[in-house]
Amino acid sequence: MRLLFIRPKPSHIYSFLTILLLLVGAANSSQAASYAINPASTHIRFAIERFKSSATTGDFYNIKGQLQYDPSQRLGNISLIIPINSLNTGNPSFNNSLTGPEFFDMQRFPSAHFESTKWHFNQDKKSPQVTRVDGQLTLHGETHPISLTATKFDCYLNTSIRKDVCGGEFTATINRTKWNINKFAWFGLTKNLDLSIKVEAARQ
Repeated sequence: MRLLFIRPKPSHIYSFLTILLLLVGAANSSQAASYAINPASTHIRFAIERFKSSATTGDFYNIKGQLQYDPSQRLGNISLIIPINSLNTGNPSFNNSLTGPEFFDMQRFPSAHFESTKWHFNQDKKSPQVTRVDGQLTLHGETHPISLTATKFDCYLNTSIRKDVCGGEFTATINRTKWNINKFAWFGLTKNLDLSIKVEAARQ
């Protein structure tokens, strides 16, 4: 009995290698765990100065989104949806001014959106820590890059909900005129908004 040996064509070998590489890549990307943003524990605080007086602060609440995170691979991605009507400064009149057509204009632009583009980690090989998150902020119909500085970020087991939870705090300063929010920019209301972002997400 003769055995026939059929030599595979080069194109077949390349196809097989391509499929193998795609499978390996998919396996690596799937290592990043998925988390759902907890709106009850996530908010964005901003500070804005008026006429060189002490800064007025406000918060955005009810933020939703997704997080993927794997510190061992130095991988991360976060997407946040920020409803403009959740803004609260503690002053109803000022709330109406900021959400109105001359500032955030929530009727035309009901939400803002942040999507990360790159996560930065320190050089600690055993326990890498997040130092900065770069991304794109869509606000008032405009999209521009911003960088968030991490003051803390960590993951732990939350025994009350029996899930892994990741949470952290970030800071940034944005010039609102880049997003065409120009009202009172030259009459005492500062152009810069200082942001303080608290995020918490539970593993899905």
